[in-house]
Amino acid sequence: MLAKEGFSTIIVVFVFSIAVGYAVSFAPAWLGWIVYPLLAALCGLVLYFFRDPDRFPPEDPENNLVISPADGKVVLIQPVDEPEYMKSGAIQVSIFLSPLNVHVNRNPISGALEYLRYYPGKYLMAWEDHASEQNERAHFGVKHASGTKLLFKQITGFLARRIEYRLNEGDTIKAGERFGIMKFGSRMDVLLPENAEILVKKGDITVAGESVLAKLSTD
Repeated sequence: MLAKEGFSTIIVVFVFSIAVGYAVSFAPAWLGWIVYPLLAALCGLVLYFFRDPDRFPPEDPENNLVISPADGKVVLIQPVDEPEYMKSGAIQVSIFLSPLNVHVNRNPISGALEYLRYYPGKYLMAWEDHASEQNERAHFGVKHASGTKLLFKQITGFLARRIEYRLNEGDTIKAGERFGIMKFGSRMDVLLPENAEILVKKGDITVAGESVLAKLSTD
């Protein structure tokens, strides 16, 4: 399965490859031995990048698990102040996506999407601390059925130059469902309430829609 956000890029790459391949057919044969494998590799890479495998969220009878919104590696877990939506202290879990990871993003929790903001910005390396505040990004604030608030962020990186999402303020979202994509290496931040039980550690590998990041307090 391929992410529909990648269809335009896939078409452009394939049309380009066909055009170049046709032009090379009139060139000396030795040139074809070089160009054709490169074009095939390019097409293969773009298909691989936009892959969108099915995912199966964990059973959650209490509906209080926070699921990873992205494939990648946990690069940061730290306490922060969150004045934008949660307006309180929070625990930030940051996930870095390499260009080889699946880049389709999934909702980390079910609830009402009360807050959505897009910010243009810089293209710092995604693992840098200041990337969360200075890079191009989109912020999503969700209110869980318990009343608990959570903020998650799509953040571009040095290579990622575009983020896409299919959410609007007022939507009711479901944990594990696809909501967007970040193209060519990026970062996802999840800001959790201070009393959440964090179930990952720095260096852990996460799978979007399946790995559990945290458990919300029922108190």
